[in-house]
Parts: sequence; C-alpha cells; structure tokens
Amino acid sequence: MRVFADLLTAPALGALAACTVGGAIAAALHIPLPWMVGPLFAMAGLKVAGVNLVAPRLAREGGQLIIATALGLYFTPLVARETLGQWWILLLAAGFSTALGYGGGWFLWRFGGADRTTALFASVPGGATEMAVLGERFGGKPDRIAVAQSLRILLVVVIIPALLTLSGAQGADAFTPAEKAWSYEGLARQFACAAVGGVLFQWLRVGNAWMLGPLAVTIALTAAGIGFSAIPPPLSAAGQVLLGCALGSRFEREFLRSAPRFVAVVVLSVVLGIATAATFGALLAWFADLPVPTMVLATAPGGIAEMAITAKVLQLGVPLVTAAHVVRVIILVTTSAPLFRLLRAARRSTRS
Repeated sequence: MRVFADLLTAPALGALAACTVGGAIAAALHIPLPWMVGPLFAMAGLKVAGVNLVAPRLAREGGQLIIATALGLYFTPLVARETLGQWWILLLAAGFSTALGYGGGWFLWRFGGADRTTALFASVPGGATEMAVLGERFGGKPDRIAVAQSLRILLVVVIIPALLTLSGAQGADAFTPAEKAWSYEGLARQFACAAVGGVLFQWLRVGNAWMLGPLAVTIALTAAGIGFSAIPPPLSAAGQVLLGCALGSRFEREFLRSAPRFVAVVVLSVVLGIATAATFGALLAWFADLPVPTMVLATAPGGIAEMAITAKVLQLGVPLVTAAHVVRVIILVTTSAPLFRLLRAARRSTRS
C-alpha cells in the first residue's frame, strides 16, 4: 500500500507527467530513442532548475522489468545457440569494457580532483546504484559516483543512438521477438514469470537484480520454446519513460554547482571512452565479420537497458548486444570489489 501511496504524491505524479510530455515531444521531433531520452532530459532539466520532483518508488525496477522481458523474447532457440557460439566475442567486449572503466578511473583521479576510490567506481561501467554502493563500502563518495554514472549513461544514450541514426545504420540484422501477438492474460503470465526472476535475484543480492533476473527467466523460457505474449509498443515505451525518469532524478543543482571540475572531467572522460569503445567495436566487427553498428553498441560504455533498447529500435543485433552487456555487467559487478582490494593492496605494498 505504501508503494501506491508514494505513486500518488504530487512530486511523483508531476515527474511522470513531465517525463511523458518529454517523451512525446522527443518522439514528435524524431529524436533517436525518444521515450528514454525525452523523459531523461525533462526530469534532469527540471531537477537542476530546482523543481520539486521525485521519481516514483520502484520506477527503475518497473522499467527494467518491462524492458528485460521485451529483450528476453528475442532469444529463440536458434538465436540462443548462435549467441552462445559467439562467447569469445562477448568475453572480449566485456574485458575491453572493464579495462576502459579502469582507464577512465585513472583519468578522473588524475584530472578531476577525485580520490582514487571515488574515481574508479565512478568510471567502471556497471550499474549506477551498484557502483555507488560498492564505492561507499570502500570509502568513496556515493553522491559523486552516482552522478558520474548517470552522466555516463546520459551521454551514451544521447550520442551513440544519434550518431548511428545519422549514419543510416538501421535494420542490419533481422532478429525479431519470438512472440508476435499479445493478450492481457498472456502479459500477466509473462510478467509474473519475469518478476519471479527479479525477486529471486534481489533475494540473492545480485546487482542489477530487476534487469538480470527477469532477463534470465525470459531468455530461459523463450529458448525453451515457451512464450505467453509479446510486449506491445506502448508498454515498451512506458518502460523507457520509467527508466528515463529514474535516471534523470539523480541530477541535483547543488551538486552540479559545487563540483564543476569533477563534472567537466567526467564528461570529457565519457566522450573519450565512447570514441575508444567505438573504435574497438569497429575493429572487433571487422575481425569477426559482424556489422559494425552492432559491435559499436555491444562495446559501448552504456547500460544493458539503454544499449539493448537502441539495438531494438534500430534493429541492430538485439541478442548479441544484450548478451554482451549482460556479460559485462556480471563480470564488473562480481569482480570490481576483489580487483579493487588487490589494486589497493598492491599500491600499499609498493609504498612500504
């Protein structure tokens, strides 16, 4: 009951209304990824302007549940086998993203005025919430980490879809969801199964639980030939609105004004990271004989949902892009803490 009460507050209702209008305007202007970019900018802009808005409770989790379920429907038995056959590409992309994150951490520490811990967890392309929690555990500043992670996602979501759209990269791969028709009963069953995955992963304390859990369950069902319903486009757009609203809510005027140097270096670091990742993705595409736009998305330093949605909208290898980012997040979430401990111990031993 408390969740529903929080949804009905004026700041939450105002946020949903503003984000919906932002998405509609972006769609009317034919901006790439309009139902995520529009709400993200609307929410972030209003928050920076000092308007009292809050993302509804569970907006991020709800958006992830919808998007993860929609993406999982692409993994038909044939597609699942093909994706598993490209495991070496997934590991290369994930390893590169890890190295890129640590390089960005050094850059942010060296030029952004951040301590080493904050700089590292602000730059590693894992989930914003997960990295902020890990960073705080090791003595970093969670507010800076969260804002840096949100800036990374914002810039990636804005820059990469726009560049791919301008380049004419669309429809290179003919992947389609397993389910074509939808029904209310089928949707209820589909989301009930996906939600079980989210609850289970959250109970197991897996990072990004409401993305990885529903995605794992839906992929397993789809790969086994079990499906209940397609996800109608308006519902997919609603999931993007919720994600954009949750991301935009992290931007606060006070922080942006108090740490201009940190913010500026984060922006520069992310732009350089995007360029580096795009170059690596193009080289990997050439080596593996895959479409360049698909591999640019697969290696981009964005989130699972954002990059997979971009692939879905532009029809650019949704299963491969999704799998690449899932592998990357799993590796980063599970190895960031141990690697940080090793690096910190090595640094202390060299000083002594």
